[in-house]
Amino acid sequence: MIAKSFLRWLLEIDKPVPVRTDQEVQEEMERNFRWNSAVNFLDGASFWFGLSFISSTTILPLFVSKITDSPFAIGLVAMIAQGAWFLPQLFTANFVERLARKKPVIVNLGFFTERLPLWFMVLSAVIALKWPILALLLFITSYAFHGFGAGLVATAWQDMLARCFPVARRGRFMGITMFVGAAMGTASASLSARMLERYPFPRNFVIVFFIAALSITISWGFLALTREPVQQVTAPRRSNRQFFAELPAVVRQDENFRRFLIGRMLLALGGMGSGFVTVSAVSRWHVADSVVAFYTVAFLLGQTIGNLIFGFLADKFGHKLSLELSGLASFLSFAIAWLAPSPEYYYLVFFLSGITVGGIIVSGILVVLEFSRPEKRPTYAGLANTGAGVVGTISPLLGAWLAHSGYDWLFAFAALTSLLSFAVLRWWVVEPRKVAPLPQPLPRI
Repeated sequence: MIAKSFLRWLLEIDKPVPVRTDQEVQEEMERNFRWNSAVNFLDGASFWFGLSFISSTTILPLFVSKITDSPFAIGLVAMIAQGAWFLPQLFTANFVERLARKKPVIVNLGFFTERLPLWFMVLSAVIALKWPILALLLFITSYAFHGFGAGLVATAWQDMLARCFPVARRGRFMGITMFVGAAMGTASASLSARMLERYPFPRNFVIVFFIAALSITISWGFLALTREPVQQVTAPRRSNRQFFAELPAVVRQDENFRRFLIGRMLLALGGMGSGFVTVSAVSRWHVADSVVAFYTVAFLLGQTIGNLIFGFLADKFGHKLSLELSGLASFLSFAIAWLAPSPEYYYLVFFLSGITVGGIIVSGILVVLEFSRPEKRPTYAGLANTGAGVVGTISPLLGAWLAHSGYDWLFAFAALTSLLSFAVLRWWVVEPRKVAPLPQPLPRI
């Protein structure tokens, strides 16, 4: 009872909600647009700057490889990176739809679930030399807690973005924010390269993880300054059982969204090899730690360019096109990793991988918001993101199994799957801006 009361207070559930028309809410959105653009820009830039120090593609696999040579441990980190943020979203959608205020979920609850666990990653590096097994367990646990904790508040965050930014300006806002964050991350990757080269293990990772935790905590402070247009809830109150019973009807009735889900899941499946590219370079050519850090530079450079281009491209032509190009970049990335004759080619591999991630970050999130009406956004986001999360959780385990037979098999299969995702999104899915959202299916009695 005490815990429930504390949660209601934390999420401001019992706080009075002003009665406003849609026009008044729209006017408040426009009035606070510049302020919200500024504080959310600072949040995103500092968040992605910090995240570059714990890149799941380069830095984290390297840290794990210093403790164990098990491909399944590396696959577990990739599984968390690709699935943890996505998986919880469907299970929070029903709750989030009934909240008049989304910001308290993101800021108040998110501090404990998403930001605080990063500091335990710093501790795992501190004890890595003396207690390596304990350090590995603490690292994986805290990284998983951070990922799943971010996923718990993700539907509220996406809905708040939709409230604060008009549909025709969301892409450029996200693109510019991610562009600056990734550009700062590119500079920080050079710094992390010096840290990894200059200091011995594990002190180098203590420094790198500390910078990441500090920067991402600072970003939380900027996020807390968002002025959310609070709006009364129109979604009917349903039990979780009723909510989940309605989901098959949503997917069954909305054919275009169903096809999109298939393409999006194929794109997630194509990412099965992303956590093994660094390990492949180390095992095949024995590249130095500092080279891995410069691979991060190439990855972030690709993400920087992808963020900016896809953001403006999506506002003009729609987010579907950006996701198509992401699938194509993913195909080329794994095809080159499969056929690369020397480690220098891996700079191009990571560059293209960064472009893929840039498109998924900008358009993979925002495109879902255009398939439905406002009151159903959390449900659609939950379906798309949790679906991708399930596949993203399984795919690294499949990747680890294929890696036992050789990295060539892994990268060839990942390239083929990415190419298939491009084809599905390109020729089977209709741009959602050209299709009117379907009416809400009637609840089952």
